[in-house]
Amino acid sequence: MNGIPQRELYWNINHTAKFLMYPLFLIALAIFAYGMYQRYQYWKIGQKASVKWDFGRFLKETFFQRRILNELYPGLMHFGIFWGFTVLFLTTLIVAIQADFGIKVFTGNVYLLFSFLADVGGVAAIIGILMAIICRYIIKPDRLDNKPDDLISLLLILTILVTGYIVEGIRMAVAGDNWAAYSPFGNLVAQLFAGADEGILRLWHVILWWGHMLLAFGFIAYIPYSKLIHLFTAPINQALADPQSAKTFPLIDLEAEDAESFGVSTVEEFTQKQLLDLDSCTRCGRCQDNCPAYLTKKPLSPKKMTQDLKEALNERAPVIIARAKAELVKKGLGEEAATSEVEGAVTRALIGEVIEEDTIWSCTTCRACQEVCPVYVEHIPKTIELRRNLVLMESSFPQEVQLTFRNMENNGNPWGVGWASRADWAEGLDVPILGEMENPEEIEYLYWVGCAGSFDERNKKVSRALVKILKAAGIKFAILGTEEKCCGDSARRIGNEYLYQMLAQENIETMNNYKVKKIITACPHCYNTLKNDYPQFGGNYEVIHHSELIAKLLSENKIKLNSTDNRRFTYHDSCYLGRYNRVFNEPREVLKKVGVKLTEMSRNRETSFCCGAGGGRMWMEETLGERINVERTRQALATNPEGIAVNCPYCLTMLEDGIKAFDKTEEVKVYDIAELVAEKLN
Repeated sequence: MNGIPQRELYWNINHTAKFLMYPLFLIALAIFAYGMYQRYQYWKIGQKASVKWDFGRFLKETFFQRRILNELYPGLMHFGIFWGFTVLFLTTLIVAIQADFGIKVFTGNVYLLFSFLADVGGVAAIIGILMAIICRYIIKPDRLDNKPDDLISLLLILTILVTGYIVEGIRMAVAGDNWAAYSPFGNLVAQLFAGADEGILRLWHVILWWGHMLLAFGFIAYIPYSKLIHLFTAPINQALADPQSAKTFPLIDLEAEDAESFGVSTVEEFTQKQLLDLDSCTRCGRCQDNCPAYLTKKPLSPKKMTQDLKEALNERAPVIIARAKAELVKKGLGEEAATSEVEGAVTRALIGEVIEEDTIWSCTTCRACQEVCPVYVEHIPKTIELRRNLVLMESSFPQEVQLTFRNMENNGNPWGVGWASRADWAEGLDVPILGEMENPEEIEYLYWVGCAGSFDERNKKVSRALVKILKAAGIKFAILGTEEKCCGDSARRIGNEYLYQMLAQENIETMNNYKVKKIITACPHCYNTLKNDYPQFGGNYEVIHHSELIAKLLSENKIKLNSTDNRRFTYHDSCYLGRYNRVFNEPREVLKKVGVKLTEMSRNRETSFCCGAGGGRMWMEETLGERINVERTRQALATNPEGIAVNCPYCLTMLEDGIKAFDKTEEVKVYDIAELVAEKLN
C-alpha cells in the first residue's frame, strides 16, 4: 500500500454484507433509544430540583476514575474495562468515518497509534472482565450480590472482545500485515492460524465478523435494560452531584397553603436527580462495606436500600405514566389507553413495605456511604426525606425521641435542663456574655458553647478548657449565655423540620441582633449546622471549629505549651468535622504540637468509623445488632493506646461509654484535644 501505514477496511466482507450492517445497527440504536427514553420518563415522575453540572468533577471521576481507584483491585479492573472500551470505540468511530465518508483518517501515524492503542486496550478490557468474573464468582465478597444480568453483561462484553481478536488474527494470518508490530496481541493470535487452509480461514472470518458485529449491536440494545445503563447514567450523576449533599437539606415551607404533605412517602416525591441516582447505582457494595449500621448488624444496607427504591420506581412509574395518559384521553388529547388497568393498579407502600421503618432509623447520617460511592449516589437526603414524612405526617418515630423533642421545645436543649442554667458552667471564669456587654461588637468571636458543652458534666470540662485557651491567646470572645438555644442539628436530622426551624430562626435572630460575624464552636454538629444549614434563614457567619483555631494559635505562637505529652494516643475523626467539612489535618497538627505518639486506627480520615451518635441517634436506644460505639472503641483499642483524642462532645460520650464496656477506664482515657492543650499551657 505504497509504504503508507494502513490496512484494507472490511477485508473479506462483501458490499452486500457491509450495507446490511447499517439497518441492523439502526434497529439496535432504536431499541437503545427507546429504553433510554423509557428510563427518562421514569425519572421525570420525580420533582424538579435545581442541579448544576460540574465539568471538573465529570472529568475527574468519569475519565480519571478518582474514586473508583481508591480501591486497588476493583479500581484497576474498572479502569481497564473503561479505557479499553473507550479506545476501541474511538478506533471503530475513526474506521466508520473513513469507510463511510471517504475521509482518510485511519492511515499513516494515526493508523499506527490507534492500531496499537486498540490492541492494548482490548487486552486491558479482557483482563478487567476476567478480574470481575474472578471477583464475583470465585472470591465472592459479601458486598456483591450476583444476579443473572451481571453474568450476561460480563460474558457479552468478553465474547465481543475475544471474537474481535480472533477476527483480527485471521485477517493478519491470511492477508499479512506489514505493521503487525503495532498490533502485538492480534499478531499473537494470528500465529495460531499459521499454515491453516485459507478458504476455511476466510469462511470463519466472515462468520466470526458477523457474530462479533451482531453481539456488538446486541450490547448496544441491551444497555438500557440492564446494569450497563450506568455507562450513561453514572457520568451524568457524577457531574450533577450536589456538593452540599447531606451537609444541609432543602428547606420546607411549612406554611405553604398548597402543601399536602411533607417529606417523602411515595417514590415520585423524590426529586428527578434522586431517581437518576437509582439507575446510576452499580451495586458495587462499597457503601455497604463502610456503613457502620450494616457492619454492626442493623437492618440497613445503603446498597439494598437504593436497589429497593429502584424496584419501587419500576413498580410505580408505569402506573403514574399510564394515569397521565388516561388523563390526556379524558381531555381528548391522546390516544385511547387501558384505563381499567391503571385504575386497578396497586403498588406497595414505600415506607413499611418497600423500606422498613427500622431501616430508616438505623442511619447515623455519617456520610461514609456517600464518601466512597464511585457514582455519587446520595443516600442520606433520601433517608432524611423519609424521616420527615414519618415525623411530620405520621408522628411516627422511636418512642424515646418524644422526650428529646419536648426538651428541645420547652428548654432549648435535648437534656431538658432548665434554660436559665445554660451559662452555669462558666461560673468563676469571667466569661463575657453578649447581652451584658456595653459594646458587644468589639468581640472577635462568639463562642457557641452548644448543649453538650453547657449541660453535660463531662463536656463542661471541654468548655472550660477552651475558655482557658482563648484567654491565654488574648482572643476577644463572648457567649450568648441563656439566649443560646440548641442549634437544631438532631431535630433536623431526625426529621422534625418544624422544631429545627423554630430553634434556628430564634438563634439567627439573636445572633443577627448582636451583629455576630465569626463563631467558634467545639461541636462538629453545631459547626455543620451553623455553617451549612443556617444560611437558608439568613444566618451567614464565618464558622470555625475549635481544633482549627487552636492549630492556628499554636502555629502562630500565640499560645505556648510548657511541656509535651509522651503518651500513646490514637485519634478519632468525627463524621461531621471530617467527612462533612474536610477538617482532617488541623486536629492532628494540634496533637503533634502536644507531643503525643499518634497511631492511626485502620479506619481514619475519610474512612473513619462513626461513633454511632449522629443523625439524632444520640437520643435513641440502640436495640438492634451490636453497638456502634463499642465497635469503634474496639478499633481504637487495637492500636494499644493510653489515650483517645476526639474533637466532638458526642464522640467523647460514646467512646467513654465504649471504654467502660471493655472495662478499660483505668488504662485508657478519652480527651477532647482542647483538654490536652489546656493542660500544657504555659
